[in-house]
Amino acid sequence: MPAAQTDQENCVAHNGSLVPVPGRDIKVQGWYQGGASMFDFSDPSHPVEIGYFDRGPIDPTRLVVGGYWSTYWYNGFVYASEIARGLDVLKLTPTDQLSQNEIDAANLVRLDTLNVQSQPRITWPASFVVARAYLDQLTRAKAIPQDRADAIGAEMTQVDAMPAGAARRTAADQLIATAERLDKDAASAKPLDARRMRDCASTIKTRATALR
Repeated sequence: MPAAQTDQENCVAHNGSLVPVPGRDIKVQGWYQGGASMFDFSDPSHPVEIGYFDRGPIDPTRLVVGGYWSTYWYNGFVYASEIARGLDVLKLTPTDQLSQNEIDAANLVRLDTLNVQSQPRITWPASFVVARAYLDQLTRAKAIPQDRADAIGAEMTQVDAMPAGAARRTAADQLIATAERLDKDAASAKPLDARRMRDCASTIKTRATALR
């Protein structure tokens, strides 16, 4: 954990859970009085902290056992169970390392119940929101230029806004062709970027086909 802790804080990694951002491996982790840390381990050899929340020590003059026993993502919020100070409910906010599209895509995952220990399978609907999350990741990694991502996004917006009919079918077919070009580009991309390209293309094609 990047943040240094004082001698008045017990700080040990404890319970956490995955944050369901498509295309990335993200976990939110409880650290007792170290607070909550959210990190991306999509590249497991180079994990990076992308968010945190820290209350500070319970007592600045002596060690008192407390802090986050667990931090679990559930249906759009992070619930942090604090041993000595109650329950915190946290909401993700966009940064240069986590876009609003990625947050919105994660929030499409809805669970009736959650037992993190059972490791439920995470799936996302074929939504343009999910495709936009992949595009944000591809531009952040400089795998595709921003203007290309913007053009693909504009096509999705156009198709989504059109009423059913021949014009929408034509626009949807054009969008499917755009997705197929992105899919082909995956052949020459780095492994993680290639997976995101293919998943983005598949999501766009599935949604555009449904709108034809």
